[in-house]
Amino acid sequence: MSSTFHGLQVAKRGMDAQQAALYTIGHNVSNANTPGYTRQRVSLETFPAYPAPGMNQTGTAGQIGMGVEASTVERIRDTFLDTQYRDETIKVGYWDARAGALEKMEEIMNEPTEDGLSAVFNQFFESIQDVASHPSEAGARSVMIERAEAVGDTFSYLSTSLKTVQGDLQNERDVAVTQVNSLLEQISNVNQQIQNVEPNGYLPNDLYDERDRLLDEISKFMPVSLEYTKSSGNASATSEGVVTVQLQTSQGPITLLDGKTHQVNAISLKTNQDSYVTEIHIGDEIRNPESFPQGKLKGLIEASGYIDNSGNKTGVYASMIDDLDEMAYEFVNWFNDKHQQGVTLDGDTGMSFFNEISQKEGAAAGIVIADKIKQNTNNIAAASSASSGDDGTGRKGDGQNAQLLSQFRQKVLINSGNQAVSLDGFYQAVSLDGFYQSVIGQMSVDAQQANRLKSNSETLQGAVEQRRQSTSAVSLDEEMTNMIQFQHAYNASARMVTMIDEMLDKIVNGLGTGGR
Repeated sequence: MSSTFHGLQVAKRGMDAQQAALYTIGHNVSNANTPGYTRQRVSLETFPAYPAPGMNQTGTAGQIGMGVEASTVERIRDTFLDTQYRDETIKVGYWDARAGALEKMEEIMNEPTEDGLSAVFNQFFESIQDVASHPSEAGARSVMIERAEAVGDTFSYLSTSLKTVQGDLQNERDVAVTQVNSLLEQISNVNQQIQNVEPNGYLPNDLYDERDRLLDEISKFMPVSLEYTKSSGNASATSEGVVTVQLQTSQGPITLLDGKTHQVNAISLKTNQDSYVTEIHIGDEIRNPESFPQGKLKGLIEASGYIDNSGNKTGVYASMIDDLDEMAYEFVNWFNDKHQQGVTLDGDTGMSFFNEISQKEGAAAGIVIADKIKQNTNNIAAASSASSGDDGTGRKGDGQNAQLLSQFRQKVLINSGNQAVSLDGFYQAVSLDGFYQSVIGQMSVDAQQANRLKSNSETLQGAVEQRRQSTSAVSLDEEMTNMIQFQHAYNASARMVTMIDEMLDKIVNGLGTGGR
């Protein structure tokens, strides 16, 4: 038979266990609004019964319960939902970066509106038709020059604005790389703290939460896989250990953080003189931008521009800037060629309307009306050199060449790699209007796709987060219910102590007093 003091120990264990549960509830309630916090729960287990099985144990009616003990304080978290959440976060980061870049581009191009490049072109060609109808009027010629300046200014504004935003995206890209490296350093520091605590048999739940929060954050930028290594010493069976973070690429995984050695392989970008990414360095590994996996960092690299496997500049803004340069280059050279074939009011031929542009790169920012045209409107070659008058010098006053100039935007002009491929494998030539419509149409389609996939990814991410929160988040109503439950259990254990104290008082002061 056990002693009377056995009951005191059972009651004490009960009070200790319920007290630990109450303290954990207080910790949960305090962190109900803390980002990344996972609710915790005390694991209550029956204390080993007495007596323990053995050859020398005396026979008893059965083992006697020894009460309860609080074995561990564990987090309520589902790692499967964590993996799903991070998978969706990768997509959100990528499509959010693309959608944001394309939204800014749409604002700059401003099509279709009365202020866009298409409307400015319409006004310019209308002014040429006015010259064709009234070739000798100085007013119509002046308006044509002003409209031509507006075309040049619009091209320059679009090119400059796109390059400015492209520079902002390049800065954001570099900041993203810095953030990734900082997150890796922070995860490494948390790993080391966990490694210092776990061998003592403790579970550093708050450190686990901080590490999971950092892993959620880094998953926005790139897909990572995780490998956990158990700590040595007296580590608990439920301890998580240190984590090794690897980048998933098409050529195989690359270690970003080695959990065992705490070595961080930082990411760096190699760029050319125009800040286009040429290579991505990860420790000793080198990857081409095209093979880098999806995520916010890849989205920013694609938006700001990079060098592809063929050595060509590509990317959202790089392509649009190149298209504008190509359009401006072909426009100026074609227009000058046709203008030189016409005859001015003074009977001259071979007159260029715009200054010559020798190369496509930067052409959109370099459209300038020739000085002779700006200084004297008579130098606009509105007449056709193919027509001759009675004086033999050409019909200087007719508007046939101006009429041809006003129609050239519908003529075959640009051999574009962005257009449909013909049956023989060569790209088809398109008109100025067709080329620009294709560029704007492609931009709109890309923006719609990015916004749609961003919305879809955010919806899936939100659904997974909701399921994750239903498991891991703190419910104040549930915590209040548990607090009442454990408070009553604590009070009951305390009442047991009082009851046993009365029993002991009876034994000490009430027994053996018969002959007094």
